[in-house]
Amino acid sequence: MENKDVYFVAVKVFLVDTAGKFLIVKDRFGDWDIPGGRLKENEFAISLGAVIERKIKEELGDALGYELGEPAVFMRHERDEILSDGKKEKRRIFAIGYKALYQGGDIVLGKNHESYAWIPLENLQPEKYFTGGWLEGVKEYLTTFQHS
Repeated sequence: MENKDVYFVAVKVFLVDTAGKFLIVKDRFGDWDIPGGRLKENEFAISLGAVIERKIKEELGDALGYELGEPAVFMRHERDEILSDGKKEKRRIFAIGYKALYQGGDIVLGKNHESYAWIPLENLQPEKYFTGGWLEGVKEYLTTFQHS
């Protein structure tokens, strides 16, 4: 694999309610994030919609209702992750960001998140919450899809 990069693949959900508020979650490391996450090894042959369903249940609970839309944004993000031996290693993630409409239900955060916030899209300053590829993806979403 000379000169070829290796990426994890993830799905992210730009979940917006009918009032135009965007859901963001804070992970256990204190970083704001977009709901969703990486595909597992055994999910290679299943639909990305099924992966999203798993991630939403894990991160936001079984009671959350949403209508999944089309892919909206493609993102590349890089971050350091702490391995089981305590060492840090760079991880590169390619993520597909889907539009989704919140349809109700209580949010029950999973073990990897400590809080969440609904931020009005019209007032969202993504630099306050995001960095790297997530920041660029949210900016692209706001520019391209905010009024659709």
